[in-house]
Amino acid sequence: MASLRIGLAPLKRPDSVLHGVEKIDAVLAECATAQVAIVCFPEAYLPGLRGGLFELPPVDQPTMVDALRRLRAACRAHGVAAIVGLEWLSDLGLENRAVVISAAGRVLGHQTKNQITPGGESRNYVPDGKRRVFRTAGTVFGICICHEGWRYPETVRWAAARGARIVFQPQVTGSDTRGRSLTAWGESFYEKAMQCRAEENSVYFVSVNQAMRYQNSATSLIDPKGNLLAHVPYGREDLLIADLDLSKATRFYAKRYNPDWYPD
Repeated sequence: MASLRIGLAPLKRPDSVLHGVEKIDAVLAECATAQVAIVCFPEAYLPGLRGGLFELPPVDQPTMVDALRRLRAACRAHGVAAIVGLEWLSDLGLENRAVVISAAGRVLGHQTKNQITPGGESRNYVPDGKRRVFRTAGTVFGICICHEGWRYPETVRWAAARGARIVFQPQVTGSDTRGRSLTAWGESFYEKAMQCRAEENSVYFVSVNQAMRYQNSATSLIDPKGNLLAHVPYGREDLLIADLDLSKATRFYAKRYNPDWYPD
């Protein structure tokens, strides 16, 4: 597939898990009308990112199981694939996952946040120690979750070296209660890091933040040369739709990576 239409959905935090599912379903319906192949939502959107500045309900795995069932049905009904951030209680503990659901409603797998932000997050979530690439809508893509993409560039290189032409970054960076108000794209470290992750691997980098009053970065789409293609203004709940020319995602620098030159 030479072209892929994607959606970036920076949503505001929902009032409940069910409310979040309903918001996602509405976005999927909009994506179906626009013929979007795959849409990405923020990190841990259901029920929210634990360990930060948000007030969240206690961990409730049965509610998450029901939410995933509803999300699968919504993707199937609308014929749109989705990357949805949610928490999941596994045998290891509570994981911060980005779940990939196909347009047919099948769970293709998930990427767990392994490089977990020190502090509140690290007291709530556990890593599973695995990285994955995904195949759907005619392309290969990877996922890094928030902190991983800012501080650990190898999480993006890993996916690009294994065929990913796009790396999605569900994230939550900012707050509704306090912080600095950004005025121009490119002011923050986080947005500069997006450009680095794209250009150093020659892939598209797609970062989706939660819509908040004080965002540390915008929801942004970066091309394989590190150029900003589009972004959503800070604080705005929106749906950004873009067509990607996958032939431009050559993975040139990622393919030159040689792990043998970096012995343990």
